[in-house]
Amino acid sequence: MHEQAPHETTTTERGSFATARCSCGWRGPARRSRERARTDAAAHATAPDGVPADGTT
Repeated sequence: MHEQAPHETTTTERGSFATARCSCGWRGPARRSRERARTDAAAHATAPDGVPADGTT
């Protein structure tokens, strides 16, 4: 079984929206709340298959 590379997440801002992104190519939805974008990133990084339980893609 091969090991997955760790998910390295960042958040970026564009206007009044923040978006979480990951080194694996995942991108969360645009959020008006920076904190919610950071929460999306944390949920993605800790999800076993990289997909948070809430289904955010």
